[in-house]
Amino acid sequence: MEATRMPLIGDRFPTLEVMTTQGKKCLPDDYKGKWFVLFSHPADFTPVCTTEFVAFQKRYDEFRKLNTELIGLSVDQVFSHIKWVEWIEEKLGVKIEFPIIADDTGKVSQTLGLIHPGKGTNTVRAVFIVDPQGIIRAILYYPQELGRNMDEILRMIKGFQVSDKHGVAIPANWPHNELVGDEVIIPPATDVETAKKRLQEYDCYDWWFCHKKL
Repeated sequence: MEATRMPLIGDRFPTLEVMTTQGKKCLPDDYKGKWFVLFSHPADFTPVCTTEFVAFQKRYDEFRKLNTELIGLSVDQVFSHIKWVEWIEEKLGVKIEFPIIADDTGKVSQTLGLIHPGKGTNTVRAVFIVDPQGIIRAILYYPQELGRNMDEILRMIKGFQVSDKHGVAIPANWPHNELVGDEVIIPPATDVETAKKRLQEYDCYDWWFCHKKL
């Protein structure tokens, strides 16, 4: 029997039927035409995970402006998820509006490579960014003890959308890059003639490092 492997960047997101706090969903088909961020957390009713859910919810409108939905996941049962989001709303005044997958069998986590034995039996803090065609564009992993930076996840989606629309690359710390500011990178030339033209067409450090404003 052929061994299965965890999905990689550039793969289609695996077809999965999941139970969530908002009913059954089929991934990625239920999100066709939208970007989505699937993120796993180690456990309900834990401090770092609670801060993450509040942080995601506080930025939910920003994600939706980017045609992006959020989906949480852990190996807790759906009853635990429901009670936890009730607690968050009651105690912290934040209503969690996005669905949370209840993976109490561990099947989804196994498929996506979310359980790392060296870090225990709970899911690590994984992030999958999936585009409107169901293709995985980025995968991030964080250990249980380190909460995520949601602004970076937003930045990544903005960067992917700019790159896809304009055929450019995104520099480090964009849009506050230390060399080119909020400008974007022109893909390297692949022939001598184009390389020569680049120096006249764009601002360049050299023919292989040219940039422009959008």
